[in-house]
Amino acid sequence: MKHTPPPIPGKSGPLTLRVLLGLSDSDEDNWGRLRGIQFKRIAELTTSRIIVTLIAAAHIVALFFGKAPSAILGIWAIAVCGLLYYNIKFEHSLCNLGKCVLSRAQYRKHGINAVITGLVWSAPLAIFAPYAGAPELGMLVAILGLLAVGTALGRNAAPVGALIFIGIVSISALIALVLMQQWMFALVVALYAIQCIGGTLTGARTFLTGRLAEAGLSEKSEVVSLLLREFEENQADWLWQIDTARRVRSVSPRFAFATKSPPEEIEGMPFLELISGDAWRTGQFPPSLHELADKLKRRESFSALLVKVTIGRETRWWELSGTPMLNHDGKHIGFRGVGSDVTEQRESSEKIAYLARYDTLTSLPNRLMLTESLNDALRYAEQWRTRCAFLMIDLDRFKAVNDSLGHHVGDQLLAQVAERLRGVMGKNELVGRLGGDEFGIVIRDASEQGTITGVAGRVIEQLSQPYTLDHQTLYVGASVGSAIGPRDGINVEDLMRNADLALYRAKDEGGGEHWAYEPGLHATAEERRKLEFALRNALERGELSLNFQPVVDANSEQVLSFEALVRWNNSEQGFVSPGKFIPLAEDTRLIVPIGAWVLEQSCKAAMSWPSNIRVAVNVSPEQLAEPDFADTVVRALANSGLDAHRLEIEVTESIFLRDANLASKSLEQVMALGCTVALDDFGTGYSSLGYLRKLRFTTIKVDRSFVQGAATDNPESLAIIRAVVAMADSLGMKTTAEGVETAEEAKMIREMGCTKIQGYYYGRPMQLSDTAKIFQRRAAQPRLSA
Repeated sequence: MKHTPPPIPGKSGPLTLRVLLGLSDSDEDNWGRLRGIQFKRIAELTTSRIIVTLIAAAHIVALFFGKAPSAILGIWAIAVCGLLYYNIKFEHSLCNLGKCVLSRAQYRKHGINAVITGLVWSAPLAIFAPYAGAPELGMLVAILGLLAVGTALGRNAAPVGALIFIGIVSISALIALVLMQQWMFALVVALYAIQCIGGTLTGARTFLTGRLAEAGLSEKSEVVSLLLREFEENQADWLWQIDTARRVRSVSPRFAFATKSPPEEIEGMPFLELISGDAWRTGQFPPSLHELADKLKRRESFSALLVKVTIGRETRWWELSGTPMLNHDGKHIGFRGVGSDVTEQRESSEKIAYLARYDTLTSLPNRLMLTESLNDALRYAEQWRTRCAFLMIDLDRFKAVNDSLGHHVGDQLLAQVAERLRGVMGKNELVGRLGGDEFGIVIRDASEQGTITGVAGRVIEQLSQPYTLDHQTLYVGASVGSAIGPRDGINVEDLMRNADLALYRAKDEGGGEHWAYEPGLHATAEERRKLEFALRNALERGELSLNFQPVVDANSEQVLSFEALVRWNNSEQGFVSPGKFIPLAEDTRLIVPIGAWVLEQSCKAAMSWPSNIRVAVNVSPEQLAEPDFADTVVRALANSGLDAHRLEIEVTESIFLRDANLASKSLEQVMALGCTVALDDFGTGYSSLGYLRKLRFTTIKVDRSFVQGAATDNPESLAIIRAVVAMADSLGMKTTAEGVETAEEAKMIREMGCTKIQGYYYGRPMQLSDTAKIFQRRAAQPRLSA
């Protein structure tokens, strides 16, 4: 607050006799203000007091003129007039400019003046009594009695002076009457004095109580005015007022500022016209303005009503509160209230609400909004006996793009995917981003046959088209899983889980497919869960073992190396296919500890073979992503004692799709130890020739699918094998053909120039103990038997 209003006088305690007389008060400031209120009243009665005093003095002079000495009578009259002049001047000096605050010294001075005044007016009883008879003395007492009554009535606002004057005059009259032995007259005077004293105190209390009530009201009014002024000056809120015709009245500066108009321009203007802009002319009012108009029409109080207004062709949001005004007769005279501009808060709230339900990268609805929409769709389906659906979409090969080209490109790709998804949505569908590269579609009404497959087909088709980002052409597909509500789930959680199961099945089928949920997928998911749990304990239980498949020289058919292959024989499920548990191990990153175990056991097994025989170990991209992969290789070599040149690391092209730099660095460290590196499944990945520039591979392995195709005289397969062999020869690399199962295939591969052969024709995967038999039979047999 800039100003602090004074406290209400007399608030410190009740109006006791001591407080009323000014003899005590706990609050010095209140004491002075109480006395000020009293003496201000005396100053207001100056004129009447002068008249009464002069009339009384004139009567006494006339009463004793010619009887008492003229000099004495004149001296007394002059004393009365001089004392009157002095008292009036003194009292006016205390109440200058309408403010009256007494100090205790001034209060004492006033009391002394009252004593002197009483003695001056009592003097005639002693001075003039010897010169008067009984009639004159009775008249003198009557005049003094009238002065006492006048004092009790006119000066009771300041009771101390009045009581002193009444007391001195009464005592003087009583003494004079007693000396004259006028006992009855003296008794009357005594009773009369008591009445005057009581009347003075009663009048003083009534006067001061009334003045205190007025001061309280005045202070409250001042406080309200100060608060309103402070409110207007320092707050963003403002006051508004309208009359019964809804015209603006008493325009405050801040309200004028909010309307961007001078106060005199908007004074008397219709309130709704002022804040509605062009809508006043067109009649197209926002709903919030209709609500405000209804409140004003029904004369209802309202609070924090959010109203959309137009000020200077700019849309703003005001928060208004108002209450009807009534006059003393209870008649409605308009509205008064407070308002504030909450446009920024409104925009912030809308932004927060938007961020809570929309994805910032793609501007699509997020998981929360999709969940709410799916919940509404389920309720709608239950109410109208229809069907709804939820489609879960996952991008194929997005991880490879994100890892190889960076998250910046990945984010741009997701933004383009979002635009394409938005383009294939109808009014019946809502698409949103669940997170990462997963999206979801809510189909509100999927009762019509073919609706789900139609949406899924359009999504797969659109997302499979090429993307151009940073001058690069990228290809990613999409897999879709769908579930129908309420058939496949009566709540959001069940429906989304079942759509996810269907999506997982679509991914297992190779991607780029739409798969609808079916109850059997739960069994598959449960089997996978149990399999994962069992795999986590496979190493501890000793359920994993190694098989070894020989790799021979294409011309001499001598064994050059063995490829280590991990096998799992579970105590409950029996033999588990590697094609089943290896992908599971990679998904759960269990491949890292399993791979380390395979690496160490393979090195130990190779120590039982001739020193020219190598062991090849497959390494997963998840293993290469480990920063200490090279340390794992060093430990395996050190623990087994195997020479580094006898260990060959086999990798697939997929290692470069995650983090090419990290994979290259890890393999270069391994090659620096003396190990060799082979590129497996060559030609089945992406940009194979580009990978050959990244690393100096020792061997390129031709995938078995090309070997089998060449065996059936497939021209594409034959061309690919010849191209690979020619390229490897030019780069100084060797080639290994996988999947050779017959002598004809072996002869064909040999004639095509492959340097090494691997397949059932030369040996199936076998246990370590069986590998020794190969070396024993090698000299006697032209080839290895299974």
